[in-house]
Amino acid sequence: MGNSQSPATNPRYVSAARSFTHTELDDLKSLFVSLAGQSQSDGRYVSPSVFQAFFGLHGPLGNRLFDLVTQNRKDQKLTFEDLVIAKDIRLTSTEAFQGTYEKGSKDDIEEFMYRLLDVNSHGVVGSMGESTVRSDLEAVLAVMLDDISSQTNSEPAYRPHEDIIESFLNAATFSKTDEGCAESCMSFEDFRSWCSLLPSVRKYLGSLLMPSDSGRLGHQVPHLMHPENIDSSMIIAKGEYAWLIGGALPQQELEEWNLLYHSAVHGLSFNTFLGNISLNNEGPTVLIIKDKEGYIYGGYSSQPWERHSDFYGDMKSFLFQIFPKASIFKPTGANNNIQWCAVNFSSDSIPNGIGFGGRVNHFGLFLSASFDEGQTFPCTTFGSPCLSKINQIHPEVIECWSVIPKGPQGRQEARKGTILERFKEDRRMLNMVGLANSSE
Repeated sequence: MGNSQSPATNPRYVSAARSFTHTELDDLKSLFVSLAGQSQSDGRYVSPSVFQAFFGLHGPLGNRLFDLVTQNRKDQKLTFEDLVIAKDIRLTSTEAFQGTYEKGSKDDIEEFMYRLLDVNSHGVVGSMGESTVRSDLEAVLAVMLDDISSQTNSEPAYRPHEDIIESFLNAATFSKTDEGCAESCMSFEDFRSWCSLLPSVRKYLGSLLMPSDSGRLGHQVPHLMHPENIDSSMIIAKGEYAWLIGGALPQQELEEWNLLYHSAVHGLSFNTFLGNISLNNEGPTVLIIKDKEGYIYGGYSSQPWERHSDFYGDMKSFLFQIFPKASIFKPTGANNNIQWCAVNFSSDSIPNGIGFGGRVNHFGLFLSASFDEGQTFPCTTFGSPCLSKINQIHPEVIECWSVIPKGPQGRQEARKGTILERFKEDRRMLNMVGLANSSE
């Protein structure tokens, strides 16, 4: 079977091949020969099992990807021409799959990823009706989270991934109605909006045709380090949550995160929080809150937590939700009210505590200096909604993680000199929280 036209006359292959240099085509040919050899096909094609093993895929997502790159022939044979076309730049809306992924534009890749989600091959993506035992999205998310969990040391849960899958689904919109389909489906625009809220999903789906051992985007899970005296069952930031948050971060910040503060161990103390952060970190941090309503959310701060009388920070920071809805909210550019850290001010116009976005006394997220209450309001800074069930929040657990950048300077710089040598500009803060003499 195979392609109905030979490579020399197949216009799709000829067009696709022009997108690659001779060296790139030789590399693709070498890859194909190797995989075809493992498929015991006399070098003619690659079998589904060998294809999925090489790209580290399994289950419905692996099957769907194989169907797409073989142009839905259902002959279980991936040819060299299929491989070249699959990695080409062009994708048209009139055929099931015209290739993309390695040289494709942003729109091309997103169109391909959208088609990937149709794992049941019924022409629509997702379903919200109770009659559907397992929707397309649920099946894809289960495969992704199985893959992510295999990279962590977390123990298997009683209901594996159920809560996080529900959180991801709660971020999706199903606005498309199809004739013959009793349930609402996900349109392409719905999918793009979903990916903007969940960049980890987009990165994962957008790198599936990279070898599984190549450190491909969307597959990295930070190594979560915590002191031995903290029981891992107490920690909110399990691997899947770190993967979700990490989708909005550059690769070099996905190597290692160190737990600097946990309210169950250190108490709900603003001073202890600031002290632990100042003593152990001079870079980005991830703040995670679980409140008494059961909601989980927080913020990534690209700048250190240090005393200011006004907003500060840069456009790398963001807010996020984890449960019961998963979303990332990056700065919109509407204003520069990114990060807030007020310590020992006596003015009502400068509330003591830490926060993100919005405006004074109407923050996107804020923890008061008492650390036992705070607030979250919709804010234009991040385009975020209220992150909890109600605007006034009461934390149950607060965690803060130091993000250790990958590279030789990541850890070395954080360890150089005494605390006062490294943070001379913060001596006033250390005095305020009673730590100025601790390193002398």
